Amino acid sequence: MKFFNLLIPFAFLYSCKAQPKLPSATDENTLLWEISGKGIKTSYLYGTFHLMCNNDIVFSNNMKAAVKAVNEVYFELDLDDPASTFGAMLFMNMNEGKKLQDLYTPEEFERLSNYFNDSLHTPIALMQRMKPLFLQSMLYPKMMPCKNLSGVDMEILKIAKAEKKEIKGLENIQFQASVFDSIPYKEQAQLLLKSIDSLEKDETEFDLMLNNYKSQNLLKLESSVSDNEFGSAENLELMLYSRNRNWVAQLKDILPEKSVFIAVGAGHLVGNNGVIDLLRKAGYTLRPIQNK
Repeated sequence: MKFFNLLIPFAFLYSCKAQPKLPSATDENTLLWEISGKGIKTSYLYGTFHLMCNNDIVFSNNMKAAVKAVNEVYFELDLDDPASTFGAMLFMNMNEGKKLQDLYTPEEFERLSNYFNDSLHTPIALMQRMKPLFLQSMLYPKMMPCKNLSGVDMEILKIAKAEKKEIKGLENIQFQASVFDSIPYKEQAQLLLKSIDSLEKDETEFDLMLNNYKSQNLLKLESSVSDNEFGSAENLELMLYSRNRNWVAQLKDILPEKSVFIAVGAGHLVGNNGVIDLLRKAGYTLRPIQNK
């Protein structure tokens, strides 16, 4: 189970504000990375986790210094844009009038309906037209040991806004909706049902992934990002790898112009197709920064 421009004046982009020299990590197991080389001003990359207990979200002084030092902060979506929130509601529904009942046998739909009624206390009739992968996200809070939930991205947004940073997104909600639409609805429906049937096993895997994230063990985190999370290698390409390449293509234009802090899901950082490796292949220097 998977756990997801305004022009700035030239004088501001190239102001004399000094970049902090943040200390390197002793190994590459860190969520915070410095991007340099190819004549660019220093930028930073940070791996996030989209849903955590609020008390577990703690940021290092180095991470806060990195946000303070840059001109702009990039997330997967522009989290400061109300259109991202309201747009998500518009794109939650399946195309062509499809309904959940069309995707299941009567027995499967009854199992789904019973789970939502009994465990989530939400009648499935209210969500008949929603994409199954959106519904799958409703299962995640059931795996958490707390009620006070937040996301690392949203807490970084608070810091960035307090520092009066311009907020940007690498994608828009229409693109993210198109990614979901690229996975056949029937396949999404079976992934949702499989998640419900294996909730106890998924909770164990989720706990392991969360612990690997909190310990910043990128090697172990990489092993958690497997084909099984997405149903197939093709879906892994859609949900992770192709998006990583699109982001790096954008960053090739962004990085020479300004200093930025990039906060994306930690699963996007790791592996040969991850953002760290892709930026290195593009000729940039990626240096691990202490993040304790």
